[in-house]
Amino acid sequence: MSAKQLACEGTEELFALIGENSHASRIFVLFTGQEDPATGKSWCPDCVRADPVIEKCITKMNQDDVFIYCVVGDRPTWKDPLSPFRTDPKLLLKAIPTLVKWNTHERLVEDQCANEELVSMLFEDN
Repeated sequence: MSAKQLACEGTEELFALIGENSHASRIFVLFTGQEDPATGKSWCPDCVRADPVIEKCITKMNQDDVFIYCVVGDRPTWKDPLSPFRTDPKLLLKAIPTLVKWNTHERLVEDQCANEELVSMLFEDN
C-alpha cells in the first residue's frame, strides 16, 4: 500500500488538509503551478519537468505518509509578491516547484525537484 495522496488549491485548503492529516507520520507538500486548460500541463515548465520524477519517487514513501499536491494558482497569481504562498510564515515560497517535508526545514526547489536522487532521499524514511 502506498502513501495517501491528496490535492488542493490555495493556502486555506492546504492548511485544512494538513490539519485533517496531522496523525500522519510525515506530510509532504508539492507546490506547483495551475494546469493550463489549453495544454493540460502546468504553465510552469519546471513543474512539468519535475512531475514525472516525483510521481516515480512517491512509491518510496511509507503507507502512513501523506502527499499533498498543492496548486499555487495561475502565473499572475503566483507572480504577485503578496501571494499568501510567498508571505505566509509557514510557507515563504520563493519558487515553484517546491517539495516540502512538512514541519522540517527539508525542501527541494525548482530543478532539485526533477532530480530523482534528491527526491528519493527526501521521501526515504530517516
